[in-house]
Amino acid sequence: MQKDYATKFIGKEVEIEIDRPVNSKHPEHGFVYGVNYGFIPGTIAPDGEAVDAYLLGIDMPVESFKGKCIAVIHREEDDDDKVIIIPSGLENINDDEIMEAVSFQEKFFKAKVVRK
Repeated sequence: MQKDYATKFIGKEVEIEIDRPVNSKHPEHGFVYGVNYGFIPGTIAPDGEAVDAYLLGIDMPVESFKGKCIAVIHREEDDDDKVIIIPSGLENINDDEIMEAVSFQEKFFKAKVVRK
């Protein structure tokens, strides 16, 4: 695994595309997305797909968003880290609040918040 493939986005403005909007259902596993979920176009993560992204602080479905990456969700068991993107004004969100927001999916993994 390339060690810093996702953490290099922390602190940067990032444009993401949303392919699983908030309140949509996962196509295979059936859980409901509690936040908008997507990817960073033009990137490749170790799993061969684009770098995944959680968008926090936007409670309605969107197709794309440009925001700041403040952290990464790192999964201990696999190479599928996810960046955390937020709108301006949400910079004070803490690690517990991040984990609560993404728990709909991350509860199935040994995951932690990583910041620089």
